[in-house]
Amino acid sequence: MRILLINQAFVSPEEPGHTRHFEMAKFLQSRGHELVIVASDLNYQTGKRTAARRGVFMEQVIDGVRILRAYIYPALHRSYVWRVVSFFSFMFSSVWTALQVRDVDLVLGTTPPIFQAVSAWFVAWIRRKPFLLEVRDLWPEFGVSMGVLKNPMVIGLSRWLEMFLYKRATHILVNSPAYRDYMVAKGAPEDKVTYIPYGTDIDMFAPDVDGSSIRTELGLREDTFVVLYAGALGQANDIDTLLRAAQRLKPYDKIYFVLFGDGKERMRLQAEAERMNLSNVIFAGVRAKKDMPRALAAADACLAILQDIPMFRTTYPNKVFDYMAAGRATILVIDGVSRALMEASQGGVFVQPGNDAELAKTVLELSNNPQRVRQMGADARAYLVEHLDRRNKLNETLDLLVKLVNG
Repeated sequence: MRILLINQAFVSPEEPGHTRHFEMAKFLQSRGHELVIVASDLNYQTGKRTAARRGVFMEQVIDGVRILRAYIYPALHRSYVWRVVSFFSFMFSSVWTALQVRDVDLVLGTTPPIFQAVSAWFVAWIRRKPFLLEVRDLWPEFGVSMGVLKNPMVIGLSRWLEMFLYKRATHILVNSPAYRDYMVAKGAPEDKVTYIPYGTDIDMFAPDVDGSSIRTELGLREDTFVVLYAGALGQANDIDTLLRAAQRLKPYDKIYFVLFGDGKERMRLQAEAERMNLSNVIFAGVRAKKDMPRALAAADACLAILQDIPMFRTTYPNKVFDYMAAGRATILVIDGVSRALMEASQGGVFVQPGNDAELAKTVLELSNNPQRVRQMGADARAYLVEHLDRRNKLNETLDLLVKLVNG
């Protein structure tokens, strides 16, 4: 089979961010299939070019994976309006680029952003091929809940576009059980929506990885209790609650928060941390995915946090799976399905979203109980190996792809 994926935010191992689709491509390659990826030439976290542009699009081959880089207007981090302009530029350029790929058996579209999924549907329609829609976040519901989408006409059009894609997809793939419930409630047939969690690479994120070089690089003592956050620094991620918790913990000089990542809010957050005189918060920049195992190994506990918005209770942050595979306890400031996962694995502790006092208290308690922290990390790893090994999840995905291609 040859699968065509359109994903503006595709990440290679040399870039910061989640590399699931690259790992999928390598897995399919090992099974005699091919995943050709149409991607932008900007990294979604940093907004920086990932490849030198030559013409309308350029082709890369990374470890045998074919990637076609389509044009995108470089304005991801300027404002919401300019971000939409950037999305639209990729929506149109990706269609032309995707049509250069021959002998496609299935087209895979992924959302968000939702506009690239429209491109994938259009290419599948032109080619008369199955269209698999992968939903990674519920858009526009997240945007409406966060207050990013306010105009009633824009919200109405966005919800129409969402339903347009749900109805025209040959099949829908989701990474959270709550997403499946949401779509069925919207009228999607139950047999049209498949839930397969992403999981993670249990060999890449292993508990025996040495993170001492990262601690040395950041100037952290061996006896420092490190709480690490890895991921986007955007509006949804509620890093302000983390900063307020860090302020409460300033008297405890052995507790540090280390943030790996970038995003639209980074400059403001760094300025706020300086204004609050938070010497216990380190913005460590971005790292390529291949370097993240060492980063997680430098942590005592890891943090996953989102705003206190009901719709966020439906989501599984990918970073939590990486934390668990690395054998690190998770401090989870997200309610809903992620909390249920953490309670089932006994791999971390839940903190009420938006509650900086509870977060600070939890971090302080954990810093005084290293044995409990290590046990939670071991339990998290054991649970993930049994239930969320990415190789098993990719086998399930391959079965679905074969079923769709064979009609």
